[in-house]
Amino acid sequence: MTELEYLEQIRAQAAAATEELVAKANLRRGQIVVVGCSTSAVSGSRIGSAPAPEVGQVIFEGIRYVLYAKGIYLAAQCCEHLNRAIITEAKAVPEAEIVNVVPQPKAGGSFATAVYKSLPNPVAVEHILADAGLDIGGVLIGMHLRQVAVPVALEQNTIGKAMVLAARTRPKFIGGDRAVYDDALR
Repeated sequence: MTELEYLEQIRAQAAAATEELVAKANLRRGQIVVVGCSTSAVSGSRIGSAPAPEVGQVIFEGIRYVLYAKGIYLAAQCCEHLNRAIITEAKAVPEAEIVNVVPQPKAGGSFATAVYKSLPNPVAVEHILADAGLDIGGVLIGMHLRQVAVPVALEQNTIGKAMVLAARTRPKFIGGDRAVYDDALR
């Protein structure tokens, strides 16, 4: 497989996983999907050991294609060197406190760097409450999901050599035996 074929395969896998998450999580316009991605893991290396900017870029392109067509915002989780800050569009987080950092492949990660360079008006924030998420390579996105996260089983559960985990969120169920719940919110 040539490098170009490999990158196209990665882009297609990222788009397929995102499309599946959007459908299974019933995501709507204006909601936010957080994505954490180890391009090292995608390429078959240990997390953080082999940043791959070209891999980060094609994963972004695959995800962006799906989310932007549906009016859903992307939030990219940076690596621990930036305290897992989030890169997203300013209009996705109008009330959030913006922090000053520009991710780099070895400080933030190749995926977050690609997102920052590609968005029309990128901002960094420390916290977000996303409606769903993709964890590409075991980078642990849970801190950026709404409180009740529900696993989503994906058919497209790998991107390159990295495992992909997905989650959606739902409102808390409160009440007792006599409580009645809205099935549309499950």
